[in-house]
Amino acid sequence: MAFEPPRRLVRALGEAAPDGDGWLAKLPEVAERAVARRELAVERVQVPGGRSSLVVLVRTHDGTPAVLKLAPRRARPESERAALAHWGGLGAVQLREGGGARERERDEGVLLLERLRPDVSVRSLPEAKALLEAAGTLRRLWVEPPGSHRFETVAERTGRQAAAMRAGAVADDEVAPLVDAALAAREELLAAPPEQRLLHGTFRQSKVLAGDRMPWLAVGPDPVVGEGAFDLARLVRDRVEDLVAQPSGASTTRRRVKRLAESLEVDQERLRGWALFRAVESGVRARRVGRERDAELLLEFASWL
Repeated sequence: MAFEPPRRLVRALGEAAPDGDGWLAKLPEVAERAVARRELAVERVQVPGGRSSLVVLVRTHDGTPAVLKLAPRRARPESERAALAHWGGLGAVQLREGGGARERERDEGVLLLERLRPDVSVRSLPEAKALLEAAGTLRRLWVEPPGSHRFETVAERTGRQAAAMRAGAVADDEVAPLVDAALAAREELLAAPPEQRLLHGTFRQSKVLAGDRMPWLAVGPDPVVGEGAFDLARLVRDRVEDLVAQPSGASTTRRRVKRLAESLEVDQERLRGWALFRAVESGVRARRVGRERDAELLLEFASWL
């Protein structure tokens, strides 16, 4: 079978690494080797798929449905593997293979996962129900990280992002006030962080899929260790295009912050601060790669916080 990467993946990888890193060129060979090594029967490549990995629907040698996921090193697939192993299927998709260090090194960036229902996410539910189910899934993921973990911390990740935001603000006077506010919020939040947990890292409604083992399970983590409010902040702006289109978008957003903070027992002001930082960071990044419409939506949303 030809493992043709979906256009969405090609476009996203082009934004993340404009000069390329050779991963797409090697992808067909890596995919064929991974399928043969595991004796998998390929059904189809998932389209439109994700923005950082190739997802292939397969069946194992005994006919069990599964998912083969292939990702470049910069997407941190081994960090994802470690987080999924630590969660052990509680609130998240399960690994279908462990593999020793030698096998992981040989097949770096390849994950075999349980098959969920790839076309049915929490986002398909009415908004209020979707937020409730997504928040419930997120609560199950917030656990103590392993004692000797190597996961990135919120301080480390946002430190890299803050540097890029400052550079973007220098070149764009229009976003400078929002960037200043977001960076100030980050400094204040990191000055006195609460209890640290293993977080999903990139949680949103579309990352929660229907399953058989449990009604809803999270997929595609980019795990990070920090406070729950950081994880929840990305959920605050879900369906941002709908929020911006509403005359009452600003007040709806503030009510959403309050409702989500209360539902997961996080500090409302900390959630607001991280929602501001993450929206501005995403908006500046979208503008940097030419996604102007996305940038406008995100920065307008940020201005309400």
